[in-house]
Amino acid sequence: MALKEQLFTDLKQAMKDKDTVKKDIVQMVRAGVLQYEKDNKQDASDEDVMAVITKEIKKLSDVLPDFTKAGRQDLIDEANTKIAILKAYLPEQMSEDAIRELIRQTVEQTGAVSMKDMGKVMGAVSAKTKGRADNKLVSQLVKEILSSL
Repeated sequence: MALKEQLFTDLKQAMKDKDTVKKDIVQMVRAGVLQYEKDNKQDASDEDVMAVITKEIKKLSDVLPDFTKAGRQDLIDEANTKIAILKAYLPEQMSEDAIRELIRQTVEQTGAVSMKDMGKVMGAVSAKTKGRADNKLVSQLVKEILSSL
């Protein structure tokens, strides 16, 4: 089943179960997907839907420090619940060791020798890890590996 159809099925189920948190988060993602389709005048593929989900996870993750600083545990718990729901739609995330190995292979393939080659390495690695790894972590690991060359 396509991810877009899965979201619709889960929305219906959340409404039946009266699970307002899941219903709200799925509606938010579906709205993002519909906006994407409107903007690009094409149906969203699973990859496009994953990009919308990743964007929503990033938005929620970005506000967590503010909630922590304000001492709002209720908002922190709600955001973490939403993040967990969204992550269930994404493929299993790569481990840090797997990302490191992929970066090392990419460095060898591209012939990167210094930090000047970071863009080349990041482009290749990002394409291979799309939706399966946080780009912030990938960037940090690429910097670490390239600086040690």
